[in-house]
Amino acid sequence: MAFADRATLTTGAVARAAVSCTHCGLEVPSGLVDDGATRQFCCTGCRTAYEILHEHGLDQYYRFGERREEAVRPSGRTYEEFDHDAFHALYVRRHPDGTAQVELYLEGVHCASCVWLVERVPLLLPGVGGAELDIRRSLARVVWDPSALPLSRVACMLDSLGYPPHPFRGVKRDEVRRHEDRAMLVRIGVAGAIAGNIMLAAFALYAGWMGGMEHEWQVFFRWLSLLLVTPALLWPGRVFFAGAWAALRTRTLHMDVPIALGLGVGYLQGAVNTMRDAGPIYFDGLALLIFLLLVGRYLQQRGQRAAADGAELLYSLTPSTARVADDTGAVREIPAEALLPGMTLDVRPGETLAADGVVTRGRSQIDAALLTGESRPASAAEGDVVYAGTVNLSAPLRVRVEQAGESSRVAKILQQVEESARRRAPVVETANRMAAWFVGAVLVLAGITFVIWEFRAPGTAVDNAIALLIVTCPCALALSTPLAVSMAIGRAARSGIFIKGGDAVESLARPGVVFLDKTGTITEGRTALVEWVGPAWVKPLVLALETDATHPVAAGFRDAWAGMPAPVVDDVRHVPGGGVTGRVDGHTVSVGSPRFVREHAPSDASVDALLGRLDTARTPVLVAVDGAVVGAAAFGDPVRADAGPAVGALRARGWEVRVLSGDAQAVVDAVGRALDLPRTACLGGASPEEKRRVVERAHGERSVVMVGDGVNDAAAMAAATVGVGVHGGAEACLATADVYLTRPGLDALVDLVRGAERTMHVIRRNLAFSLVYNVIGAGLAMAGRIDPLVAALLMPASSLTVVISSWQARTFGRRN
Repeated sequence: MAFADRATLTTGAVARAAVSCTHCGLEVPSGLVDDGATRQFCCTGCRTAYEILHEHGLDQYYRFGERREEAVRPSGRTYEEFDHDAFHALYVRRHPDGTAQVELYLEGVHCASCVWLVERVPLLLPGVGGAELDIRRSLARVVWDPSALPLSRVACMLDSLGYPPHPFRGVKRDEVRRHEDRAMLVRIGVAGAIAGNIMLAAFALYAGWMGGMEHEWQVFFRWLSLLLVTPALLWPGRVFFAGAWAALRTRTLHMDVPIALGLGVGYLQGAVNTMRDAGPIYFDGLALLIFLLLVGRYLQQRGQRAAADGAELLYSLTPSTARVADDTGAVREIPAEALLPGMTLDVRPGETLAADGVVTRGRSQIDAALLTGESRPASAAEGDVVYAGTVNLSAPLRVRVEQAGESSRVAKILQQVEESARRRAPVVETANRMAAWFVGAVLVLAGITFVIWEFRAPGTAVDNAIALLIVTCPCALALSTPLAVSMAIGRAARSGIFIKGGDAVESLARPGVVFLDKTGTITEGRTALVEWVGPAWVKPLVLALETDATHPVAAGFRDAWAGMPAPVVDDVRHVPGGGVTGRVDGHTVSVGSPRFVREHAPSDASVDALLGRLDTARTPVLVAVDGAVVGAAAFGDPVRADAGPAVGALRARGWEVRVLSGDAQAVVDAVGRALDLPRTACLGGASPEEKRRVVERAHGERSVVMVGDGVNDAAAMAAATVGVGVHGGAEACLATADVYLTRPGLDALVDLVRGAERTMHVIRRNLAFSLVYNVIGAGLAMAGRIDPLVAALLMPASSLTVVISSWQARTFGRRN
């Protein structure tokens, strides 16, 4: 009867029409449906958020056609660390009027309704003067009065609305960048406005030459052009003269020298011709050239900045806050920067350690894969040393802080990353290697042209020299490499490959040695059941016992036997670092490490034989039922399906492939055998520092590429010629990487190398085009066949050729 009643209730629940949450729109669980109520909520968080909005008259939020379809789940944090002096010193900026400003990274930002809601926070909290949300970066800029309310109340309000805040660590960097960008954009705007007005005057003069114009108007437009171009040279164009002067002071030649010389001589000659009321003026070409060169420099600066964006992200590995327990046992949150040696951390399961220290209480499993590369969790008990950046997996720990902040191990590794990046000899682009010789040749030829024509026809000597400087303007040569690289980088991004700079493309086009990290790069980066020895009837018992466990081994069982029905479990007991035991369907079942299971079941030679059937490079797990060992499982990190073909393709293209891992040597050897690599090409047990030394020793005449996904790879990636971060990698690793592969697997690495080779072919073709053009143009100018006006018209031809060549190139194929 009870079973029938249960079935009837289940059927009734199924028959009930789905009810949507008033706040988020998700389906309300049947147990939370309030019969007869006009407003239904899927959780307490959504109910609270709705009440806050409704109370303050912000029901307009629900009129948005697109809004977040996600339940509001407040974290429950007090955010008291936001009121700490150390937090304010790092993240808060004070205004003269007594208000303060902070930038917070918000979770859960999705669409325009999020922007509308976050920017209405001043209506919810008196004392908040303003809130602006950058939806692209999920950054909220909040201005508030600290004397009216603490910052923690603002953070709690954002949390209750479904946007948990975190301090943004790049505040100072972004402030400097905004100032630089604003100054550069103002220069570009001024140069563009001046160029547009001068072009209007030039069109009038050109039309007058063809159709006739009164002499007074010709004089007017010539003087107007001179007056307009003068401020363009003195302010927006000043950067080129400053660069040329700096080059001459350091006795070097680069692109700014002929650009500044051409601009200066063209301006002076145009001014003289304006005053003489005879001869061409070049002011329209000069103004347009200044504008285009500034735009190109701005775009180049943005690209270089993207490569350096990782500097702030490196430190996002460790948490921004930490829970500290005092002598009385009370626990409070403080900023991680305020941690001092001797403090006691309270670290709960699933949390990341904020400092290096020694475990003083508790026993747990620690996931150090991002720091050491070891794919298997390590046990941590009283007296063991644990490090910042590692994750506590299974049980609470108390840790006495030994090293915090910049003295922690992860911080020292990241400092090595920055030092390696600064020491790295830059791969000079092909065009830049030719720039000094090209600039010197142009200056010499201009001088020779002037001398020759000064004797032959003194009246044309200056015009011919200026024509040579203009027609051989190094724009095409300057564009040949960055334009081809920019086009290639854009196409690579559309295929799921993000490249930070052209030097990486050039290095990847030359075969060398490539080091592959194992965990997460060659392998899938997860704990999986790879071998099972035992009867089938044991599987449901094991699955039932591991259903609610959080350990990676439990997840491996669930993934391998998904969909298998599991019986009811009673009296489950988890032993950190050992395993789990309990009553399942009337049987006593124990699952865990061999040592743990042998404590619950007699051990004999048959158990050793059972373990002997497993791969020694895997993690063994035994299963005992009613005091007898009946099964064994081997867990490991499976090799990706595309790893073998990808390694073969790289070796076929001339690359030497090696495996460099922090995992055990036996595990690395097994992976090497799967990839058909020699034993000498596989190095295991390497610490982050050792990885860096190995990569540095490999440097020579060839390119050195490091491919990885963890913080333990970051220092080696910075020391390599090119660092490649793979899909799913740690932020610190990806921040250091020159290339990021968004597609899982190593197929993308092969596409990267192939695309780099094609890009270098396009660069060489562009250089050939620009050099041939400059040789022909210089010859015509020296022969007196073209004047400065014709040279100004011919100058864009080489640039246009380079643009078309780069645009039509198929360097990287599009991937869906």
